[in-house]
Amino acid sequence: MNFTGKISGTILWGDEVAVVCGTLFIEDGIIVDLVEEDVSSDVLVAPCFVNAHTHVGDSVLKDPPITGLDELVRPPDGLKHRILRSTPFDELVCAMSGALVDMVRTGTGAFVDFREGGVDGVVALGRALADRVDLKGVILGRPDDCGVSEVLSLCDGLGLSGACDMDWNCLVEIASLMRGSGKLFGLHAGEKDGRDIDAAFELEPDFVVHLTHGTRDDFERAFDQDCGVVVCPRSNLLTVAGMPDIKGMLESGLVVGVGSDNVMLNSVNMFAEMEFISKIFLYDDRQIFKLCTLNGAKIFGFDDELGSIEYGKRACLMLLDRNSPNLRGVQDPVAGLVRRARPDDIIQIIGVE
Repeated sequence: MNFTGKISGTILWGDEVAVVCGTLFIEDGIIVDLVEEDVSSDVLVAPCFVNAHTHVGDSVLKDPPITGLDELVRPPDGLKHRILRSTPFDELVCAMSGALVDMVRTGTGAFVDFREGGVDGVVALGRALADRVDLKGVILGRPDDCGVSEVLSLCDGLGLSGACDMDWNCLVEIASLMRGSGKLFGLHAGEKDGRDIDAAFELEPDFVVHLTHGTRDDFERAFDQDCGVVVCPRSNLLTVAGMPDIKGMLESGLVVGVGSDNVMLNSVNMFAEMEFISKIFLYDDRQIFKLCTLNGAKIFGFDDELGSIEYGKRACLMLLDRNSPNLRGVQDPVAGLVRRARPDDIIQIIGVE
């Protein structure tokens, strides 16, 4: 049942993450009113995260050897692909289900997954999501021998590997099909090096993932094409792929989201992504929080319902204890949330339903 009621406390209100003291009114899961008033409450009310890039099938292997990027994930014979091919369907669904539980417990309300494995991969994630009324999942399939149309009919779009990992003529055909499909089209680009970036933009995707080796010219091209960018800095660090120029992307006007990437490399904990970005890339707490919430929703076209706390949006919220041992003493709620908050500071999750 959708949540109906009121929540009082310190509220991170609106797309610009204003700090407001007051009471939030919710009817049937929709935010209907905000009354600014003095309240006696230690509750911090924030929108749930949007994890803009995951591979939850990788949940079947969470302690791989730390080797190069190609050895770990490059299709068709990187470690993850060998593991996925050898994992029974029911075991894969079970592993994915565990990752989704972890997402909700760590404050994620929506995620976007690149789902390998053709039809079977898409069906497996759909099965894992079937009973989750508290989490929005965007499934981007990847065609195998069955072709594109069958996969596309079952999911929200396509999420491909890099432009150098597939036959170019096949990619051009896929891109042409996607332009008329009304569904999302994205691919990895510029993760290990910059060789596939130009080719990726030629395909005119809705978004690209990583752009670790992108230049300011690449960012301007992405902006001109209205192409979103999703960065995965913790993952890039672990695979020694380099570090994305997040500041340069934002200065170029790009809409930048954040993803935790492969579950075998990183937990789905978006608090960890925020803290990492705040200490390595940006000293702008509100911007960092938007990267991990509203911006992901914008890239994938559901910012009218999720990503911030606004009139008419869904009440997809995490309630945190400002008096927890970790957060007690924080003067700026946004800074505290971005730089040091943890999942154990969460009191309650109100999901999307």
